[in-house]
Amino acid sequence: MRPTDLAREHGISTQAVRNYEQDGCLPAAERTPSGYRVYTGVHAAALRAYLSLIAAHGHADAGRIMRAVNTGRLDEALAVVDEGHRRSLRDRATLDAVREAVDHLLERGGTPPARSGDGAVRTIGALARRLEVTPATLRNWEEAGILVPAREPATGYRVFRPHDVRDAELAHLLRRGGYPLEHIAVVVDQVRAAGDTEALAEALEDWRARLTARGVAMLGAAAHLGDYLELAGAAGAKGG
Repeated sequence: MRPTDLAREHGISTQAVRNYEQDGCLPAAERTPSGYRVYTGVHAAALRAYLSLIAAHGHADAGRIMRAVNTGRLDEALAVVDEGHRRSLRDRATLDAVREAVDHLLERGGTPPARSGDGAVRTIGALARRLEVTPATLRNWEEAGILVPAREPATGYRVFRPHDVRDAELAHLLRRGGYPLEHIAVVVDQVRAAGDTEALAEALEDWRARLTARGVAMLGAAAHLGDYLELAGAAGAKGG
């Protein structure tokens, strides 16, 4: 097989195929006496595996997996795959937690995300009493980027408006669920950026759709990687 034969199947350039081989994502090709690369079905399987891994795990991890496989470090490759599945599972759990938190806020009469000028403001002490936490906890959440309260111009005291209260209640629920502060900060920022309740619902649905697409891609990548490992093993045994 020529580079063009591999490239045509996936609609990529022949230079891309050469680059993948040079980067170690494809096994090294044999050369003809005149220096032309000769690819086999093993290389075609490797390319299918690599491109499917990109869709499932991203370019960086796909490269790590294929380079590890191609240098005989299968356990290292599988560890990268396992880590990708762990992240996906964590993201699903976070999405479920966000949905639960938002439903909880709406049931309590919350208005996520509220407009900054609506409603009364709360002091740090009042918000701490509402959540049954200490003011120090709220300051820690502020340092982590979870809360971004305004300051009273005359006194410099923190003031928490309705959207700040929403963020704090969401953070409180996620914290009780065992999530670390840095992860909560990312989730709260996504909720904050949604703009209104309808946009938030759309954002959560889009998030779920992307997780589903990634999960399906992971299934395909696992199948292609398994095919490649089987062919490469058979070719190695035949060569031996």
